[in-house]
Amino acid sequence: MKVLTFSTLFPNHLQPDYAVFIKNRMAAVQKYNEVELKVVAPVPFFPPLRVNPRWYRFSQIKRFEVLDGIEIYHPRYLVTPKIGMSLYGLNMFLGSLQTVKAIQRTFPFDLIDAHYIYPDGFAAILLGKYFHKPVVLSARGTDINVYPKFKMVREIMKYSLKQSSAVISVSSSLGEIMTTLLGLSPEKLRIIPNGIDADIFYHAEKTVAKKKMGLPEKKKMVVSVGSLIELKGHHILTDAISLLKKEDKLDFHTCIIGEGDYREVLETKIRHLGLEKDITLMGQIPNAQLADWYNAADIFFLGSSREGWPNVVSEALACGTPVVATKVYGIPEIITSEDYGLFVERDTKDFVRGIREALPRKWDYENICRYGQGRTWKIVGGEVCSVFTEAINQK
Repeated sequence: MKVLTFSTLFPNHLQPDYAVFIKNRMAAVQKYNEVELKVVAPVPFFPPLRVNPRWYRFSQIKRFEVLDGIEIYHPRYLVTPKIGMSLYGLNMFLGSLQTVKAIQRTFPFDLIDAHYIYPDGFAAILLGKYFHKPVVLSARGTDINVYPKFKMVREIMKYSLKQSSAVISVSSSLGEIMTTLLGLSPEKLRIIPNGIDADIFYHAEKTVAKKKMGLPEKKKMVVSVGSLIELKGHHILTDAISLLKKEDKLDFHTCIIGEGDYREVLETKIRHLGLEKDITLMGQIPNAQLADWYNAADIFFLGSSREGWPNVVSEALACGTPVVATKVYGIPEIITSEDYGLFVERDTKDFVRGIREALPRKWDYENICRYGQGRTWKIVGGEVCSVFTEAINQK
């Protein structure tokens, strides 16, 4: 079976952990039935001008690279920021067509595996029609809980779902949105949550982990991992920590791992509230090193307003660390019992309640670890491969 994965969400040499969950899934698929894989990961066109750091970075991504044995092509496509959103998918198709033609000459792929329903999924559907190949779409999160708000994009998404051979959703909640709001036939829908790498994410004694990280062994630790953007709720967490320090005098430290445009806002808030000794913004940490932080944490915290299937929650549980999180989208499908964590509303007072309840509680770390390690990428790879085989046989 020859599979062409198509998605803007894929690691590259500048961002080796970017959307690493897609790379992990496809690496697992490769291990089944002698699957051969190549990746097309389109990149917005931008000239090599340092006028905008984020957009300049796009210009520095190589046209072709090999990561962990996977061949990755990065064709360019036209993007007009904040305008013309309904054209993004068409532009991506046009920008990628010649690259895919060249690949097809030496790699006659049997199926297109596309991640993110729009714009990536629509571009993949057009490629599927051009090459007469089945297309399996995968919904990830923002594509389903944000883009349908735009009328023109919503109609394009409906078309894409209708033309696909199958649709994989990482959570039942996203799948329900697609069937109720976007007209997806339930017969096409497959729920395949993400997995974890049990060789990386496993339980270690917290005192040992803290010592390894150079952290005070007896001090409680809260860890949160996520981009420094508004929807992750780090600003609300900061306010909650301020209240806890005043009202409860709880002795704990919080490490927030990630980078993003909200960093300056958070730094200002931390200074204003006098929490410089209580909260540390750690910056970006490689995915493989996060296990040490999960194990050092007494609780893992995620205060997002929306998520698809947050891998950070699965990874924390696999390390035996209980989770305090908002009850949005796929998260309740991960935390299925109060033995594994607690839910909070997305406001300061309830964040306070969640931390106040979870931090002193005696958790069964071994039990949490057993549950968290129950779904590996190997299992996911087999399930995805079955969907691919079915789609190819249908054609």
